[in-house]
Amino acid sequence: MKQSEIKQLSIAELQEKLSESKKSYSDLKMAHTISPLDNPIQLRVARRAVARVATELTKRDVQ
Repeated sequence: MKQSEIKQLSIAELQEKLSESKKSYSDLKMAHTISPLDNPIQLRVARRAVARVATELTKRDVQ
C-alpha cells in the first residue's frame, strides 16, 4: 500500500489496517521460521507496511 493511499484512510480504517498488517507479518515470520519462504523479501515488505501505517497513526495523534 502506497503512502498516498494510507493518507486517505480514516483513523478507524488505519487501526484496522495496522492490525491486519501486523497479523500478516506475524504469519509470514512464522512460516519463514518453519520452512524458508520462496521470496523472503515479503518479510521486508510486510514490516515496512506495518511501519507506514503506524507512522501515519502517530502523525495524526500529534496533530
